[in-house]
Amino acid sequence: MERTEISTYGEFGLIHHLTRNIELHNASSILGVGDDAAVIDHFGKQTVVTTDLLIEGIHFDLSYTPLKHLGYKSIIANLSDVCAMNANPTQVTMSIGVSNRLSVEALEEFYEGVYAACNKYQVDLVGGDTASSQKGFIISVTALGEVDADKVVLRSTAKKGDLLCCSGNLGGAYIGLLFLEREKRIYLENPSIQPDLEGESHVIGRLLKPEARKDIIDFFEQAQILPTSMMDISDGLSSEILHICEKSGVGCVLYEDKIPISEESRNAAFKFQIDPTACALSGGEDYELLFTIRQEDFDKIKTHEHISVIGYMTEADKGAHIITKGGNTYPISAQGWNAFKK
Repeated sequence: MERTEISTYGEFGLIHHLTRNIELHNASSILGVGDDAAVIDHFGKQTVVTTDLLIEGIHFDLSYTPLKHLGYKSIIANLSDVCAMNANPTQVTMSIGVSNRLSVEALEEFYEGVYAACNKYQVDLVGGDTASSQKGFIISVTALGEVDADKVVLRSTAKKGDLLCCSGNLGGAYIGLLFLEREKRIYLENPSIQPDLEGESHVIGRLLKPEARKDIIDFFEQAQILPTSMMDISDGLSSEILHICEKSGVGCVLYEDKIPISEESRNAAFKFQIDPTACALSGGEDYELLFTIRQEDFDKIKTHEHISVIGYMTEADKGAHIITKGGNTYPISAQGWNAFKK
């Protein structure tokens, strides 16, 4: 029997391959596979549904990830996808696979983080499942949210001339990961040496305790802004930009000097002698929002301290390009997270 390795497709190629023949049989299924969340129409409101899987050794390392932070982050990762549809998160389910390596006390610590996230975002934990795992810790979260039918925002609806924007600052989570991996290597070589993370609370926090940008969704509602497209930044800015371009059938121009990078992240990146822009473009796990708006809405967002205009959308045949600080133009390439990379 012929065998095709999963790595041949990569994450998104595999998803497309496995879901290419899906048929929707129910009128209530408005949107299925292909965006940040599904959309289900119930009682005048549209319900968005999204699921995420976190596997020890692939998505997190318990040698430097506190269980409370892991519980918090597992919820946030899903709420971010709900927000990316311009929806308000309402419920989550939590399923875990656990080996006998973890104690009841350890799981209690994990759930402290889960409940902390639920309380902060006023989301109800309404179900889930637990099972034994022969090796490692496995976490599966499903999140639901609601949105008016005429306010759902997809990846596939950006238009030529729209402004390309993002929330917050980028690249910090990846740099935080570099610090933690460095300290892990040092510890394994010499367990008597204590971790040295002084002054790096910003980038460490960006990795271990991210936030979902529900505040941006609330701002859109207050300012009467309906983004023309949106998704969350979990796999790196360049990858997400290319997703919007591909789904919407447009190109774009991105300006390097407009990409929001905090001073703490810049200084931390220089300690590793790496380019902060590369961290923002390819790092991932920032859980900020990438979105496009009509030019007419610029005045509504221009003074918002957590929103940056970083470029604009063009015709598809012009491609997706970044203009560097030096004035050079290069094609945008996706070098972010690949779930099936060897």
